[in-house]
Amino acid sequence: MAQFLSEDHMAAGTASLNEDAGFTAAMNNVDLGLQFNVTDAPDGEIDYYLTVGDGVAVLALGTLEDADASVGSDYETAAAISKGELNVQMAFMTGKIKVGGNMAKVMMYQGLINEFARVSSTLDLDF
Repeated sequence: MAQFLSEDHMAAGTASLNEDAGFTAAMNNVDLGLQFNVTDAPDGEIDYYLTVGDGVAVLALGTLEDADASVGSDYETAAAISKGELNVQMAFMTGKIKVGGNMAKVMMYQGLINEFARVSSTLDLDF
C-alpha cells in the first residue's frame, strides 16, 4: 500500500493510468499538463503534476513548467477526491478546489479529468 501523495503513489498512479482501458481511450489525441498543489498535508505543502501526451500519462511529484492549468486544494479535499468520496465538479462548484490557467482546455478535457479521478479512486493508498 502506497502513502497518499508519495513517490510510490505517483508510480502506482502512472502505471494504473496507462493500463486502464477507460483512461487510455480518453487520452487519445490529448496534450495536457495539470499542476496540483495540496496544502495542509501531514508533511506540509505538496506539488505534483499529471502530463498526458503522445498516448502516455505521467503522474509525478514536483512542479511542471508551462502547465496548462493548476488545481489547488487542501489535503482533506484532495484525499476525498482521490478516494472517490467527492467528485471534481462538485469540489469546483463548492470552492473546495481552485482552478487557474487555460480553463477552455480544462473544460475540453473534462472527460479525461473524470477518468483520472476514477482511476485514482481505485489505487490502494494509505491516507
